[in-house]
Amino acid sequence: MRRLPPLTALEAFVQVARTGSVKAAAEELALSAPALSRRIQALERFLGFSLFDRRHQQLEINKHGQRLLSEIAPALDALGAAIDVATSGVRSLRIRLSVLPLFASQRLFPRLGELRKAHPELHLDVDTSPNPLARLGDGLDAAIVLARDVDPSLYARELDRDEVYLIAARARTEGPQQIRRPEDIARETVLIHRDMATTFDVWKAAVGLPDLQPASIDYYDSGALMLEAAAQGLGIAVMHGRHFHHAHDERIARLFDQHIESPYRYFFVCRNRALESRAVRIFHDWLFQAEI
Repeated sequence: MRRLPPLTALEAFVQVARTGSVKAAAEELALSAPALSRRIQALERFLGFSLFDRRHQQLEINKHGQRLLSEIAPALDALGAAIDVATSGVRSLRIRLSVLPLFASQRLFPRLGELRKAHPELHLDVDTSPNPLARLGDGLDAAIVLARDVDPSLYARELDRDEVYLIAARARTEGPQQIRRPEDIARETVLIHRDMATTFDVWKAAVGLPDLQPASIDYYDSGALMLEAAAQGLGIAVMHGRHFHHAHDERIARLFDQHIESPYRYFFVCRNRALESRAVRIFHDWLFQAEI
């Protein structure tokens, strides 16, 4: 049998390659950065070629490293899954996922049948409680969050960028109470999501009315309820365009047609070590391949 490099060296290599950071990889593996670097160097000596280009104390995976990663990462994932099966006796995978309800109902759930068909062994425990980032690794494996930025110590990958829409009851687009100009918002109640507190300010600045003050601002923690409130004529919802289009609700309409990019984006987020889990990796790869 051909002699193999130490499994710990392979694990260190894959972790650095996936996280893109020696520091983050070392933290996830409970090693010091020098100890992790020694494992990488030992693997390179065993193979006879370098796996990373060193630039100013940074490691950047090279073509040899990319080739090795593509070959061994699936094998290590499969080995981890085999250990899970051997220790649990259950041939199933599970991911504990936090997700905002509106994203889940409009974008995730309609596509989950595809995931189940491709990976019937994978199951999702869905969590909609607040403060998911603080609970990663402690009750949660991963989260889909709406944010401007994510703590760089976490693995975060952007899902999309979107535009800011002002959404009102369709009746407000016609008749004597029609909202014709951005200035008309001064007499309206504006509905703002607590997780997107600055979106309205971004919209005002973009339309040249930074000092505009509406009659009132009501705050919500549910996008679905904001859409319903707008449909019932309770205010003008400041939301992302995709939520308007996915709603397919004839009771609501978009006001104005400015193209204003939102400062908030959806991210898939987890701790770096969570990517070693086959369940998390399967869901992560499917999520981006499916372009949810």
